[in-house]
Amino acid sequence: MRRALFAITGLAASTAALVVLKGSPGTTQVAQNLPTAQPVNPTPQGVDPSADPAVGPTGAAPKPSVTAGAPSSSPKPTRTTARPSGTKTTAKAPSAPRTTTKPPQSTTRRVTGPPVDTADGYGYVQVQIVVSGNRIIEATTLALPSGGESDIHSADVRNTYNGTGAPNTPSEVVRKQSANLNTVSGATETSNAYKTSLRAAIEQAF
Repeated sequence: MRRALFAITGLAASTAALVVLKGSPGTTQVAQNLPTAQPVNPTPQGVDPSADPAVGPTGAAPKPSVTAGAPSSSPKPTRTTARPSGTKTTAKAPSAPRTTTKPPQSTTRRVTGPPVDTADGYGYVQVQIVVSGNRIIEATTLALPSGGESDIHSADVRNTYNGTGAPNTPSEVVRKQSANLNTVSGATETSNAYKTSLRAAIEQAF
């Protein structure tokens, strides 16, 4: 009875092992035919990652692109220093007026005319005047023709134009205050030479 039980048990074990051996190749084939697992895409269905500018193909947000010439979002403030538009003027202190003081001139001065040759060739006549202020107060002769009749004519011219020197008897030059003198009779050439030298002295004096 025991032998029969052992025989039945062994037969059952052999049958089970045979079934397992036969079934293992099919199982391996079934496992090979199974589809491989696909990676999980975090992007929801119906959404194209390339269409979303905030999401890149790898799921990471793309870096913002910088366009040349475009101002940055936070420009640096520029420092401007305003200059006053007014011009700077420096007022100069008024200078004291310049005064030129001429040395006081002598109230009385002597002015000499040039020597003038007479037309008849007898000699030269030269006149000197004494001026006080703007008036002639005296006339004298420094040169007159001399010799022969020339002495007589020169004396007449000297006494007429210069004066005789007598008190209260002014000369013709002092009375007229000019060279517009009357010609002395008989001494025309000497008179003309006298008036020419006198006129030059008056021009220098005034």
